[in-house]
Amino acid sequence: MQVNRRQFLRKSICAALGGAGLYSALGNLRLVSAAVGTRPPYAFGDYKALVCIYLYGGNDSFNMIVPTAGQAKIDYLASRGGLALTSGLVPLTPTAGTGPAGYALHPSMGDRTGTSIDQIPGNAGLGKLFNTGKAAIVANVGSLVYPVTKAQYQNGSVPTPAQLFSHDDQTTQWQTSRADDANVDGWGGRIADLLYSSNSGQVPMGITLSGNNRFQRGAIINPYAMDPSGVTRLSYSDEGSEAWIIGADNSAGATAYNALIAPGAQAHVLERAYADAATRSIANYQIIDGALGAVPTWTTPFPNSDLGAQLQMVARLIGVRSALGMQRQVFFVSAGNYDTHSTQIQDQADNLTTLSQALKAFYDATLQLGIADGVTAFTASDFGRSLAVNSSGTDHGWGGHHFVVGGGVRGQRFYGAMPSLAPDNNPDDTGYAQIIPTLSVDQYAATLARWFGVDAGGIDDIFPNLGHFGNADLGFML
Repeated sequence: MQVNRRQFLRKSICAALGGAGLYSALGNLRLVSAAVGTRPPYAFGDYKALVCIYLYGGNDSFNMIVPTAGQAKIDYLASRGGLALTSGLVPLTPTAGTGPAGYALHPSMGDRTGTSIDQIPGNAGLGKLFNTGKAAIVANVGSLVYPVTKAQYQNGSVPTPAQLFSHDDQTTQWQTSRADDANVDGWGGRIADLLYSSNSGQVPMGITLSGNNRFQRGAIINPYAMDPSGVTRLSYSDEGSEAWIIGADNSAGATAYNALIAPGAQAHVLERAYADAATRSIANYQIIDGALGAVPTWTTPFPNSDLGAQLQMVARLIGVRSALGMQRQVFFVSAGNYDTHSTQIQDQADNLTTLSQALKAFYDATLQLGIADGVTAFTASDFGRSLAVNSSGTDHGWGGHHFVVGGGVRGQRFYGAMPSLAPDNNPDDTGYAQIIPTLSVDQYAATLARWFGVDAGGIDDIFPNLGHFGNADLGFML
């Protein structure tokens, strides 16, 4: 077996660390870069953004994308029993020869007309985005160390991810793409570590509208966190009342605080670290708040939901990208309540209505901004859910289907193979009604990273397990 210089040096460094993984031990892509020679800084003449839409709890994608004909429908009805959907489904019309016929979307993902607060008249949702070529479906994706068959899973002959079917562990593995290392940084953060020099602005490449997350955590670059309503200013309590550090409500308190975080005023390393973080936070607040002061030039209505508000703020930030000095950005938004052990019919209908409307509105906003070809939104979730039902819900599963949306997507297509939904003797089932993924998170993420501008060497650094799988680029991006 041939080993190139990059692989040799990586393995040598890992050996020198006593077997610890390079990323978990040092978490720094610069070590590899220094070992193999200095990389030229990345520079781009265009703008691109990745938007991760994380569905916390584990989305039941087998009731999101439903077979409507043939043996697949027979199997689906037998497996799903009282949870099976049979009416109101949104037909999918993949480009001829690019995907399986006879599948449809959950009824909540099609036309939603009306005047209630959670509906937008004329918002045709994800069904329209797929059928007009602006969205793709990536089938049966999940965390993997190596490809694994049912027989290999059952006899333990191939390594599989630790703590399968656990929310926390599977979320970590989805957000890091490293099912073999629980300590590694996120794959979005590792991309930012590599590409941060492509931006001229001071604001971090990663911005989260949904709090802390593993996906954007890097060794060099960490995300800036803000609320869907805008930036969160640094504040402190003064005799029970809140006073803004930046504002003039408590000038004496602000002066004292600023003196504490002034350069050179701290004796202890932890004090200096805190002061540095606080100073960066204030500077980022001022830059972003100033940029967002301009009224958006687009008029796209967004649904009145938390996810809608998060994506609306992402659109606003993309709209001021030039003022922020951004050529590349990575965003994180999320929605919860996908852990549908019970009352799944109603809960999933609400969840998928929200998801479909928000994604359609977001795509429309990028279209109005003239940047749709440079913005790609994609879904991720802890895991898919079990084929079998437990009264009114489903249990934790493994593989599941995901959407990729944007003008740069090779849409109206399915990527990967739709699994069997048979209740018995199912070749894709672990034996406990959980579907074994046939595409890895590594492949899904690497395809997005390549479109984003990461070169072949960077892909190798960010996704060291990608070589375990046959296809490094799934082809869903132009």
